[in-house]
Amino acid sequence: QVQLVESGGGLVQAGGSLRLSCAASGRTFGSYLMGWFRQAPGKEREFVAAISTGGSSTFYADSVKGRFTISRDNAKNTVYLQMNSLKAEDTAVYYCAARGGLVSRRPNDYRYWGQGTQVSVSS
Repeated sequence: QVQLVESGGGLVQAGGSLRLSCAASGRTFGSYLMGWFRQAPGKEREFVAAISTGGSSTFYADSVKGRFTISRDNAKNTVYLQMNSLKAEDTAVYYCAARGGLVSRRPNDYRYWGQGTQVSVSS
């Protein structure tokens, strides 16, 4: 069982930056692939980024590549999402998620989810 709690969301102007954190409970955090997803009003939840168990491999949606960076600290049971050059279209609720397997961009493949944190970007 893994419990995930996101933090770091907020309101920022276009071009600004935010750093999201996701703290996980449990002693097996390092065995889970971690992902970030987002969901804007009226839209489906979409993949943003994922990171392998050891942190050596990262994966990004084309829409955020070059602007967002995912990282993890297994000693702190935490995964991060550094978001730079934010755009209005990045506005959404951001969720972190965990799965015990290979990387996937499909939300249904992730077993554990946080409650989400709101990111709002004003243009």
